[in-house]
Amino acid sequence: MISIITGDIIKSRQANNDDLWLNPLKSALSKVSDNASLYAIYRGDSFQLELHTIEDSFITAVYIKACLKSVKGLDVRMSIGIGTKNYQGHSVSESNGEAFIFSGETFETLKKEKQNLKLKTSNNTINKEINLYFRLALIAMDNWTVNSAEIVKLSLEHPNMIQAELAKIIGISQDAVSKRQKRAYLDEILNLDAVYRQKIAQL
Repeated sequence: MISIITGDIIKSRQANNDDLWLNPLKSALSKVSDNASLYAIYRGDSFQLELHTIEDSFITAVYIKACLKSVKGLDVRMSIGIGTKNYQGHSVSESNGEAFIFSGETFETLKKEKQNLKLKTSNNTINKEINLYFRLALIAMDNWTVNSAEIVKLSLEHPNMIQAELAKIIGISQDAVSKRQKRAYLDEILNLDAVYRQKIAQL
């Protein structure tokens, strides 16, 4: 089984310069995958990413969101599809299978449902439960400030660093790091990631 994340940049056409969102998106995708054939940016502001460790799909989506929301005015909507892969193309956009279909179908519903992150697997019970958790997590994530998103991005890039070390990187106090992490609800998001991994392991 694989995981496919399909996404697009919200209000990308309002950006004065495509590089504003293209550079952080390219940087995020290359950070989460060292194989360029497993991700693609297409139709201008849309992207697709293939992950072979399905349990990583939620925290990967969180990281991509943090990278984009680190730039003022940017946000992203994403769908996660988990399932089989039946056809291997030259790139992720040419491959096909259940995971691609789940991700694509779910992505088409996001704008209408006004939800910026959603999961689809073959298990409807897991889908229902996880998507409720996502809706609750998005209350925090959709409202991240640039500072909140930046500290989430940094914390995920350096999971073993203590607050004092993170503070040195961005030139703020340890107390400020602690406050930003709290405002971003980072602990709660990491707890949700642990629950997500447990549920996805059942598939």
